[in-house]
Amino acid sequence: MDSERAPVRVVIVDDDQLVRMALRLVIGGEPDLTVVGEAADGDAALTVVAEQRPDVVLMDVRMPGRDGLSATRELRTRPAPPRVLMLTTFDSDDLVLGALRAGAVGFVLKDSRPQRILDAVRAVADGDPALSPAAAARVIAAATGPRSSHVRDSSREAARKQLSVLTERELETARAVADGLGNPEIARRLHISVATVKAHIGGLFAKLAVENRVQIALLVRDAEE
Repeated sequence: MDSERAPVRVVIVDDDQLVRMALRLVIGGEPDLTVVGEAADGDAALTVVAEQRPDVVLMDVRMPGRDGLSATRELRTRPAPPRVLMLTTFDSDDLVLGALRAGAVGFVLKDSRPQRILDAVRAVADGDPALSPAAAARVIAAATGPRSSHVRDSSREAARKQLSVLTERELETARAVADGLGNPEIARRLHISVATVKAHIGGLFAKLAVENRVQIALLVRDAEE
């Protein structure tokens, strides 16, 4: 990391004080990261973020009052919003899915190893998604349950219109992402280099105005449903 770069500013949002304390200890011990605030619910999180202007918000999904999903949606409407990294367990897939649709850039399990959490914070601070292909595939699967024909038709039309700006190769890459493949697997499927896959993924982010692989995958699933 560039020694001249200011530490990444982090706000921790969780209704469990012990979780906040543990995260503060883990994150605060890193020279390139600094915890600038904490909150116990979504409403308090909005206030702290407005005051502290963090780079990254570690956001719990389930909280009393305003939950992490609602708070994430609100943050994304603000100018220069922070990047939101969801804290979750896999029994809250539906809320995580909603948060990813709203613009969160990844999620980590609360019982993850400290290094995994630190890596995720650094990744989203640098503009990269913190979503493993396996985890992304599981969240995508949670979105594929039955929906009403009206909702399905509306989503299909909107998704197809959004995907229409892609080249054929970019669309093939997007479909591979929807299958939960990582970059090496996509490269093998499409017979291209990993570097080319990364270039295509970057193009997808820009053209589709999305911030993570799950959002790409959801668009593909909606379009082809």
